[in-house]
Amino acid sequence: MPVFTRIARAVAGMGLAFALLPVQAFAQSTTEPSYGPELEEFKYPEPTQQYRFKSQGVDLQMTYMDVKPAKPNGRTAVLMHGKNFCGATWDGTTKALTQAGYRVVVPDQIGFCKSTKPQHYQYSFQQLADNTRKLLESIGVKKAIVIGHSTGGMLATRYALMYPEATDQLVMINPIGLEDWKNLGVPSLGVDKWYERELKTSAERLREYSRTTYYNGQWKPEYEVPVQMLVGMYRGKGKEIVAWNSALIYDMIYTQPVVYEFPLIKVPTFLLMGLKDTTAIGKDAAPAEIRPKLGNYTLLAQKTKEAIPGSKLVTFPDMGHAPQMQEPVKFHKALVEGLVR
Repeated sequence: MPVFTRIARAVAGMGLAFALLPVQAFAQSTTEPSYGPELEEFKYPEPTQQYRFKSQGVDLQMTYMDVKPAKPNGRTAVLMHGKNFCGATWDGTTKALTQAGYRVVVPDQIGFCKSTKPQHYQYSFQQLADNTRKLLESIGVKKAIVIGHSTGGMLATRYALMYPEATDQLVMINPIGLEDWKNLGVPSLGVDKWYERELKTSAERLREYSRTTYYNGQWKPEYEVPVQMLVGMYRGKGKEIVAWNSALIYDMIYTQPVVYEFPLIKVPTFLLMGLKDTTAIGKDAAPAEIRPKLGNYTLLAQKTKEAIPGSKLVTFPDMGHAPQMQEPVKFHKALVEGLVR
């Protein structure tokens, strides 16, 4: 049984089994959980560890899961989460890969989820890639398959460009950054405006965005748990530092497109794309006439395949931004079959 379904059926202290509740009932609940700014009160599906290091003059810790297979094949996969996702949302993928013999390392990046949210940090995909490389070196991983979803796809691209000798294969699942939103007419919001928006984060807003973008207009009870996990960081003390780091990260995503460097990728690349995806950062702030042109994954999937030398593409015509959560059995079969051997 997936971890989110288990959690949905038994959330400690809430007196609710929200896998059995309609979405509206949960939205109106007065006992929505507060998990803390580093998800202190949210239990991950596997034991977590901390990699402690100094970066930009600040003491930081990256929380990660390191899951070993019962029958190892000698290879390691590193899972890089998206902007509105965490290491915990990789639960199904972690299980599928460990069953296939892979060691699976699942970090929460700095600024996200269970990892440090610093007061001041110059976010860049280069910095996050460097942090991740040092984490892997600290646990003896010299080479890995790098799998990135959403914003994690941008990070995985940067990692593969910086460390091709340490990258067995680059796998991207509905990555963003496949187009340069700034050049297409999406206005710059800037960190202050992003911060104002992030302070208004609510379960209602995230639920509706998730339903329409991640799950192609569908909703299952288990989708509620990731919503509450993320919004739980904004409830209670510490919400400001969560919102501030989120704003800095959004600005990084907007200002650091990777699309122009796809032709420079030199490692085997595997793309898995849900074609009903419509994700485009800042789309709602763009002029009405250009919004329909943004986040067209039917077009972007093919353009990305053509841009990355020798890449392989598998599409899911009826899935949205998170095919690994929407149709996990079908998705994970395609993922495991597409990994280089």
